[in-house]
Amino acid sequence: MSTQTAAPEAPPAPAPAGRATRGPAPRRDRRGGITSRVAVNAVLAVVAVYTLMPLTWLLIASTKSYRDLFATNPFSLGDFAFLANLNALLEYNDGVFVRWLLNSLLYTVVASGLSTLISVACGYAFDKYAFRGREKWFGVVLVGVLIPSTVVQLPLYLMASELGLVNTYWAVLIPGLVNPFGVYLARVFSEGYVPGEVLEAARVDGAGEVRTFVKVALPMLAPGFVTIFLFTFTASWNNFYGALMMLNDDQLYPVNLGLYMWNQNVYQQPELYPLVIIGSLVAVVPLIVAFLCLQRFWRSGLTAGAVK
Repeated sequence: MSTQTAAPEAPPAPAPAGRATRGPAPRRDRRGGITSRVAVNAVLAVVAVYTLMPLTWLLIASTKSYRDLFATNPFSLGDFAFLANLNALLEYNDGVFVRWLLNSLLYTVVASGLSTLISVACGYAFDKYAFRGREKWFGVVLVGVLIPSTVVQLPLYLMASELGLVNTYWAVLIPGLVNPFGVYLARVFSEGYVPGEVLEAARVDGAGEVRTFVKVALPMLAPGFVTIFLFTFTASWNNFYGALMMLNDDQLYPVNLGLYMWNQNVYQQPELYPLVIIGSLVAVVPLIVAFLCLQRFWRSGLTAGAVK
């Protein structure tokens, strides 16, 4: 009797060289992804509520009379007295609030515009010019970023007193021209937006240094200019302590200092309470308008240097 043996199985063919064997595709944990998104959205919702709640209360409270402010729920609507409150705000003490608003615009727009131009020019110089002690001087600028503005208010007051500038517009405008943080940002923007080859081409064509900066570099730095301007605008608009130290005449007050003085007198003059509330709402409007109008340039400016 003959036996038949099965032929041995051929070994598996080796994988071609250069091709790595792939294991099973990893499964994505959908539960983890959904949970993380829910957690992030929950945190963002809490932050949004925390940020918008004071503004919401301010908007609702500005529509109430003095009686409704204390007789109704803080987030419930009372008698619609917004127009009456606004009219009383503009007419109180011969319209001093309008003067405070104009003073704030003067301090903010002039100081912010000049400060931003100075900061951009300094940052451009630190980036594009090689001079002795450049990095040491830039280190001094960075030290200025670390010093709180309130620390230098007393020395600034003593210097302004020696120069006879106390209780004048210059006492608020001149200190607002110095912005170490703006110089730092301007150098970063100059490194990201202004190629050195373009400047060399402008110099070869016969342009001087000032013309090269104004005609070539400054248009390239427009997003950075707007970003620094917005930061400086916000800081100047909220400059309370500097104005408090320098000014005694209520005709020179910015709007935030004027509202603070009204708020100090609400116990003696209760009719000022609705004026302080609606005045605070009006004082927020310029900041909102500035950000809405310039947010496109601000967003593009914040991405400078993000992609090389």
